Amino acid sequence: MRWGHFFAGVAALAVSVPAVAVPPVNRLTVPAGFHIAVYADHVPSAREMAVGDDGTVFVGSMSAGSVYALSPMDANGRAAVRVIARGLRMPVGVAFRKGDLYVSDTTRIVVLRDIEHHLDKPPEPEVVADNLPYRAGDHSWKFIAFGPDDRLYVPIGAPCNICDVGHAFGKLISMKPDGTNLRDEAYGIRNTVGFTWQPGTENLWFTDNGRDMLGDDIPSDELNERTVAGQSFGYPYCHQGNLPDPMFGRQHSCSEFVPPVVKLGAHVAALGLRFYEGGMFPAAYRGGLLIAEHGSWNRSELSGYQVVSVHFGADGKPEKPDVLVGGFREGQDAWGRPADVQPLPDGSVLISDDTADAVYRLTYDGK
Repeated sequence: MRWGHFFAGVAALAVSVPAVAVPPVNRLTVPAGFHIAVYADHVPSAREMAVGDDGTVFVGSMSAGSVYALSPMDANGRAAVRVIARGLRMPVGVAFRKGDLYVSDTTRIVVLRDIEHHLDKPPEPEVVADNLPYRAGDHSWKFIAFGPDDRLYVPIGAPCNICDVGHAFGKLISMKPDGTNLRDEAYGIRNTVGFTWQPGTENLWFTDNGRDMLGDDIPSDELNERTVAGQSFGYPYCHQGNLPDPMFGRQHSCSEFVPPVVKLGAHVAALGLRFYEGGMFPAAYRGGLLIAEHGSWNRSELSGYQVVSVHFGADGKPEKPDVLVGGFREGQDAWGRPADVQPLPDGSVLISDDTADAVYRLTYDGK
């Protein structure tokens, strides 16, 4: 099945992207020995990233409706940008598997076959899954990823700030690569826009954005660990593991749900995350998590707008986050909003920014 007339606006040929203003990367702050630079500065509404077999970095978008391919960087540390699909509905999610690029739409999953061999003349998107649960409202965009079980994981966000939709929404599902055999993986998730699997345990770790309109400081965004299929994480009855919802909290006790392993802070909008397994950063970062905090929109004083690192203690438990990259905001003014993090084979890490329309590269040389 193909998009056919539904995507009449999708270009068959790669289209160059006009350059935009260079983001003020010199305002970003990093620990001693780290360095950050612009990798590509003309990637409108850049969101989730994935890396192909040949080093191509694929980037989804939120409002641009496009999917991008960033060629490996040149001698100046910059990557060329191509548009390889356009006219999609919030194609936030991208996942690479065996030469094919899977892309999320609000109600569908499509795939661009053998994409790295056709960057200048991309194939027409093929539908692999249609009619995903959808209700007009919030959180219909989708971060996607293949798990160690070779299944594609797809979030079905709650279509609201706070509402009780049973198991129809507010969950994480998975499917085979051909779109068949859909099954539920976890429940009670308001909106996850980032999940990954821990090397060694293969447990699923994910961020979840807390509900709005309970004030500046509650509830916290969550970092969660799913250890077995079918676990529930509280939404809409309980937030941050110990806060009953004022509307729905009487229906279920917080003790019925899996609490977060780390409270990330209220309204920080924690999105993409990855475990760092590279050899470039100091040893303390290896095996830890990197998380992009997109930043608050409904708090009297801004929170988030940074990339944090979560180290694991000798007991194997995650510790309080440390700021790894700051400076996306100055006081109440924000010029950038990190959306995802993506380690590269050389140990450096890419960071997407959907407000400055850019992708940055974080490196370490100890100097």
